[in-house]
Amino acid sequence: MEQRYDAVMAVMQGGFTVTEAAQKFGVSRESVYRWMKRYEDGGLEALAEGSHRPKHSPLQTPAEIETRVVEMRRQHPLWGPLRIQHQLQRQGVDTLPSHMAIYRALVRHGLIEPGVKRKKLPTYKRWERGRSMELWQMDVVGGVLFEDGSEAKILTGVDDHSRFCVCCGIMVRATTRPVCEFFAAALERHGVPEEILTDNGKVFTNRFGRNQTEVLFDKICRENGITHRLTAPRSPTTTGKIERFHRSLRREFLTGKIFSSLEEAQRQLNEWVLDYNTNRPHQGIGMATPLERFSRRSPVAPPALDLTVMQRDRSGDDWVSRTVSLNGTISVANQVFSVGKHRSGTIVDIRITDQVLETWDGNELLKAVLRQTKGVIRKKRAEVHGPHPTRN
Repeated sequence: MEQRYDAVMAVMQGGFTVTEAAQKFGVSRESVYRWMKRYEDGGLEALAEGSHRPKHSPLQTPAEIETRVVEMRRQHPLWGPLRIQHQLQRQGVDTLPSHMAIYRALVRHGLIEPGVKRKKLPTYKRWERGRSMELWQMDVVGGVLFEDGSEAKILTGVDDHSRFCVCCGIMVRATTRPVCEFFAAALERHGVPEEILTDNGKVFTNRFGRNQTEVLFDKICRENGITHRLTAPRSPTTTGKIERFHRSLRREFLTGKIFSSLEEAQRQLNEWVLDYNTNRPHQGIGMATPLERFSRRSPVAPPALDLTVMQRDRSGDDWVSRTVSLNGTISVANQVFSVGKHRSGTIVDIRITDQVLETWDGNELLKAVLRQTKGVIRKKRAEVHGPHPTRN
């Protein structure tokens, strides 16, 4: 303001020409003429800096739409600009704002903190199977808290193509039996996928075990023609879709919740999964819901499901029972092998084939060893040796 006043006075009282005043103050001649006109019309106050905001902006979001945007964000703090835009479209809004316009409105109202967008690694490549039921991703996640201070785990599974949640079962401990029971229930409910991708957890594989035995999860896959694929060690991005599902699960369901019982937690989780599958649009699949994509699967009938491994009758001639000795071994037809000292006193079942001896503790396959003897196998009664035998 002071510079403008000095320039005007230089012309009006100092004897400077407009060109000389413009050169002295480093501005254009048009600026000097404009300042002189403003000074003549309004005096010194007219030389103050005015607003550069246009009087009319045809692209500005209407006030009523911005109000709806702000209310949506306040009612649903986890909704981002894309979700809000999608919701406005579903509500039939005619003048639909862009997601950047929604973002700027949320920033103006202090509902989003502007930040730097994370850059993707140059080696990262996004991939997706071409149709539903081609691949499931499965994993185990914790974070289910109870009033007594305990914590439970969840077996999760999503269809790679549609992001449809095929499995979400809560269990006290992520051991073989509950994991495989939830897995079997998912197969019965949705059918048999062509492939399943998991990490290298012990409930999924014995890939890094001392003995190359087959765990129950692998056995279910093999007997139903499912290709079980495993991630490379320390590569969580391989199962990126199930990890992204876990992020939503933690933010939208688990955070801040403490449950009274496992049954109540499972009931609430089932409600959340139903909403996730049917109502929640997913940005990774063009803002469609997982159910919309999952239901487009091929009408070809899936292969027949075989879960006899979960419920085999063990009274036949190909089954015997034994009690694990104090040093963790059992003996079948003079063939001795170990199943671990920690199972001392446990009654186990052994399935006998011409080539293999399979040792089972309930529905958990403990070990499968090559049969080295061909003698007569006695169906002797197993005796309990130890104070706390277990039989699942």
